Amino acid sequence: MTWPEARATDTGLLVLHALRCAGTVSLARLNAITGLDESAAESELIDLGADGLVTRMAGDLSGWSLTDAGRAAASERITDELDSAQARGAVTAAYERFLVLNPELLDLCTAWQLRAVDGIMSANDHSDPAYDARVLARFADLDRRAAVVCAELSAALPRFGRYRVRLTGALDRALSGELEYVADSTASYHTVWAELHEDLLATLGMQR
Repeated sequence: MTWPEARATDTGLLVLHALRCAGTVSLARLNAITGLDESAAESELIDLGADGLVTRMAGDLSGWSLTDAGRAAASERITDELDSAQARGAVTAAYERFLVLNPELLDLCTAWQLRAVDGIMSANDHSDPAYDARVLARFADLDRRAAVVCAELSAALPRFGRYRVRLTGALDRALSGELEYVADSTASYHTVWAELHEDLLATLGMQR
């Protein structure tokens, strides 16, 4: 099922769950996470705020976040969605396959950020294009296998389809030379992967 079809999902659920998985977010980041345009997302946030489910933060942590009531509502709505779709078994199976890939992703992020120089581990300053290319090739291999898991998840619950879009976009940008899209921005492959992990835990009602 394509992502446009998935957008039939209740926008309130999408917004609440995005904040549940990503924490305090700006409108621009909420757009990236959910695919909702900023005006629609802001309208939904205002309605949720009126219900006491979200609040707007000021200062260094500017953005929108869940209240305690919002966190409870997000959990209840996600459980209802999972049960209504009778998708718990499929999502659990996909999560188990995700867990097989997760240690490899973490190792790749470490390889991207650190490298051995004369036998000593040092921060990767990305001055060796051949080294970076080898790590990126391993990311691409992992991503091909992650695509299967994402397809299983989006078949079970269409809102998961957004992760495939975001992971592909991050990897494509990294391969084109925007190296921050590997692990150093809120739109990086690592960040999106971490949000998917948190989403799976939240959807299934699990703790880390």
